[in-house]
Amino acid sequence: MDAEINWALEQASNLKLDCIEIGDEDRPLSGCSFSQDGKLLAACALSPVAKLWSMPQVTKVATLKGHTERLTDVAFSPVQNHLLATASADRTARLWNSEGAHLMTFGGHLDRLARIAFHPSGKYLGTTSFDKTWRLWDVETGEELLLQEGHSRSVYAIDFHPDGSLVATAGLDVLARVWDLRSDGQLWSCLLSHDSFIFFHCISQVLALSFSPNGYYLAPGGEDNTCRIWDLRKKKSIYSIPAHSNLISQVKFEPQEGYFLVTGSYDMTAKIWSARDFKPVKTLSGHESKVTSLDVSGGKFSSNTVLHFVFIFSFLAFTICMHDFSYITNK
Repeated sequence: MDAEINWALEQASNLKLDCIEIGDEDRPLSGCSFSQDGKLLAACALSPVAKLWSMPQVTKVATLKGHTERLTDVAFSPVQNHLLATASADRTARLWNSEGAHLMTFGGHLDRLARIAFHPSGKYLGTTSFDKTWRLWDVETGEELLLQEGHSRSVYAIDFHPDGSLVATAGLDVLARVWDLRSDGQLWSCLLSHDSFIFFHCISQVLALSFSPNGYYLAPGGEDNTCRIWDLRKKKSIYSIPAHSNLISQVKFEPQEGYFLVTGSYDMTAKIWSARDFKPVKTLSGHESKVTSLDVSGGKFSSNTVLHFVFIFSFLAFTICMHDFSYITNK
């Protein structure tokens, strides 16, 4: 195991960057997501439109039109490469196929949406909103299965536990909450109360969350420039990473084995951290503005920054996508 971890971290430390301009938006980008097989990259901007790009050819294959206000996030299904969802300031989430066809609208939130995440089964979609709630939707029927209160301010971040039993939410009330979806043997009935299974008090507003693939750890990041590692078994913070010089906009564990953690920041960098001891492995620089989102797939890493570029940093086993201006980098 140590040999595998050492190999993965060595690959991460040797990450290379090449640049190809792809974007034609003149608005800041807000989200990015790889398909499960890594062959498609979705990116959305602060406009009503999202776009899909084939990988590694970096060719635009579809444009998703239908929202009436700016998009705030995009996410691919973890089980269907052709299915993805978008979130918008128009208070809705929408389901699409990879050809750009609109399949379903999820409406009910009373304020703009922030982030979205698919349940690991692919059957459910979680949405967070500035209406202080998060909601759970049936992807097949469009039915709202759960409206969950409990946060005192806007809910921003959301992530599902790898086995689907828990969901973590966080936001502007300086709390990260973990909700148990298994109470009474029924998937959704547990959340009738306002009490979460676990909650972690953070230092500042939380803008990002990520569960480790083994399900033991939860990593929140936010406005205090710090990424903390919470051990769910001990219900306490075990590491505090002074990761950046500005707020952390996104946090992602490497999804297969969790060998490393990636953070993106408004300090115009993304950084890779060893998940063994959470020491720095690599700083990904070259962004000309704030990194607003990122995604990691088994073969790719992409990041989003506040202007109009998408950077893709590639190495043998992984690729990381981060948004910057409107160009994409691919090796």
